[in-house]
Amino acid sequence: MARNEADGVKLVCQNRKARHEYHIEETWEAGLELRGTEVKSLRQGKGSLQEAYAQVKGGEAWLLQFHIPPYEQGNRFNVDPVRPRKLLLHRREIGKLAGAVSRQGYTLVPLRVYFRRGRAKVEIAVAKGKKLYDKREAMKERDTRRDLDRALRDRRV
Repeated sequence: MARNEADGVKLVCQNRKARHEYHIEETWEAGLELRGTEVKSLRQGKGSLQEAYAQVKGGEAWLLQFHIPPYEQGNRFNVDPVRPRKLLLHRREIGKLAGAVSRQGYTLVPLRVYFRRGRAKVEIAVAKGKKLYDKREAMKERDTRRDLDRALRDRRV
């Protein structure tokens, strides 16, 4: 768990593959509707965004397949680990997200879950899937940038 004291942000989990598999168009911060033991489990740094995605249904935004493992001391108060969780957004923001996703090939991808000022937040992105050749191109650019930085660093020494 990383902690950014300047912003008061405590990172719980992030989806590292999202930036590799998608072109990120824009990002949004949304609140997350949770039950009591889910909050405690997230505060312990547990949670997985590996298969998670967001969807707009019936004028509401939902986060689906986000896995929060049961809290160890939660006993009967624990809930289903992968239940759908409502995203807390303004109606206008939900309308913009629905319009963006209605375009061909776009989807809502959660990037990270964190606590800001004690409230659970999720950063979601409007993204478009990359093709295989886009991924190869990105890897090629990253390798050339790394080689260039290495050459400049060696030159200074």
